[in-house]
Amino acid sequence: MKMWPLRNARGAQSAPTGWGRPSIHARWVSTTLLGALLLLAGFARASDVCPEASTLADYPPTVGLRVDNDLFANQDQGYTSGVQLSLTSPNLVDYVDDPCLPAPARWLNRYLEFIQPDGFDQQNMVVTVEQSIFTPSDPMRTDLIVDDRPYAGALLLGLGYNARKGDDLRTSQLVVGMVGPAALAEQSQDFIHDILDAEKFQGWDNQLHNEPVLMLVHERIRRLPAMPIGNSGLAWDANVHAGAALGNLYTHANTCFEVRIGLRLPDDFGTSPVRPTGNNTSPTIGRRFTNGWSWHAFLATDARWVGRNISLDGNTFRDSHGVERQPWVADAAMGAAVIYGRTKFAFARYFRTREFEGQRDTPSYGSFTISRAF
Repeated sequence: MKMWPLRNARGAQSAPTGWGRPSIHARWVSTTLLGALLLLAGFARASDVCPEASTLADYPPTVGLRVDNDLFANQDQGYTSGVQLSLTSPNLVDYVDDPCLPAPARWLNRYLEFIQPDGFDQQNMVVTVEQSIFTPSDPMRTDLIVDDRPYAGALLLGLGYNARKGDDLRTSQLVVGMVGPAALAEQSQDFIHDILDAEKFQGWDNQLHNEPVLMLVHERIRRLPAMPIGNSGLAWDANVHAGAALGNLYTHANTCFEVRIGLRLPDDFGTSPVRPTGNNTSPTIGRRFTNGWSWHAFLATDARWVGRNISLDGNTFRDSHGVERQPWVADAAMGAAVIYGRTKFAFARYFRTREFEGQRDTPSYGSFTISRAF
């Protein structure tokens, strides 16, 4: 277990320098958000730049908002909160030259061709901005809790590429960002707790140091076509997935499945909100929208071997607090989704096996997503 060497008068870590300064916090956050807003504005104007012959009416750009919080599970520890904004392009002819992508996205894609899939019938691009917050179980202690996970926050920008051929999907993501005070996790959590009139966590002086993060994620999915259930109007489908992540944020290999049952199942690759393709509107065969309401329930699972998790292992390049991570972790989720026209709402309750030695409670949290096509 690694320990931070510098302590202030309260016994907590001294404030980091460099990236830890508020002015640079603001500069990095504003740059990230500005870039995301430029891409969003470009996607929103896709109808002005796409050729008339395009299928934009059937495959418009989509904005999604996902919120995770363990308050849904009556907890306040571990992975305690997360927010993600996602921007999804229409189906594309090409990642670099397609006029349906805004100019900033086409410029970025010229440098990322090494992770873009090739030889598929349909494809799209997904841009995400995400903040995740991790805390130990005791909110009142100001000292470093050596037998519990570190305080940590992550602010991330992701560029994802989905490609579909029939019932097969490949997705790749490049994730960059910051872990540490620059992620503004303490400020975000305090803001939420002020709204809820809840106790604030007192040990944020012990959070991980600032560290830039870089991660590549790849996943492949095989979907079983929807099968009707008698004459009830209901149907069920399933998919199996396998993938891996490599980077100083997370390194793991994962696999498992998802099953759905409902009315007018969407022609996509699953609903589980927290996986790369779970709510990112993967390429669709046929017209994507139907009249009236549709709904489905889902059961999703994921099992993974974990080689690195910075929120448990601590900083990569300098000493920090860390815990003894479990190498095998599994998630199970139960949830439901409702779709009306171009709007989709999904909620899931997640249950996770213990992630480190001595973890007091099994982790659990809720996640809801709302998405809307332009």
